[in-house]
Amino acid sequence: MTKILHVDSSPLGTASVTRQLTASIVEALVKAEPSATVVARDVAANPPAHLDGELLQVVKLGVVEGLSPRQSEELALTNALLDEFLAADVVVIGAPMYNFSIPTQLKAWIDRLAQAGRTFRYTEKGPEGLAGGKRVIIASGRGGVYSTNPALAGLDHQEAYLRTVLGFFGITDVTFIRAEGIGMGPEAKDKALAGAAKEIEGLLVAA
Repeated sequence: MTKILHVDSSPLGTASVTRQLTASIVEALVKAEPSATVVARDVAANPPAHLDGELLQVVKLGVVEGLSPRQSEELALTNALLDEFLAADVVVIGAPMYNFSIPTQLKAWIDRLAQAGRTFRYTEKGPEGLAGGKRVIIASGRGGVYSTNPALAGLDHQEAYLRTVLGFFGITDVTFIRAEGIGMGPEAKDKALAGAAKEIEGLLVAA
């Protein structure tokens, strides 16, 4: 039975394009496999705290003794987020582009997942990902058009970052469903959503 982790990061609620896309992707996956289970994680509604000095000690440096109540709570949350991610067979992520990158809430979630010994490890030959074998589908929302415009491609620190960090975790089966140009007027937005809908239909053919 396939386990699906559905992650949304846009704070725009029902006005969010990426939320619309992730909902459609998950619906299509469940339709194809009705026995699949879905766990939803909304990192905009319940964002993990950013890693300040107090949290870095437990989340990155591995300190587990003499923790403050806050540190204990955040360590438990980190482990819960990691277990949730590692248990999933398919991860669907809504990732809007904000200022050429991703929402800070999504970055905070990824920071909790980047744990030596859990999602990666360092070896004599360099880093090795430990979370491979998953399928990740990313709903990418963009106000402009970047993927087909060489002049703007260098500004893309959204998809480039996500592909890099997932690859660092050992995940190579990554698909982007793009809705580009949604800030370029209603007609462009409708065209982008229609194109994304066709790509979502194609997911089931490729599965």
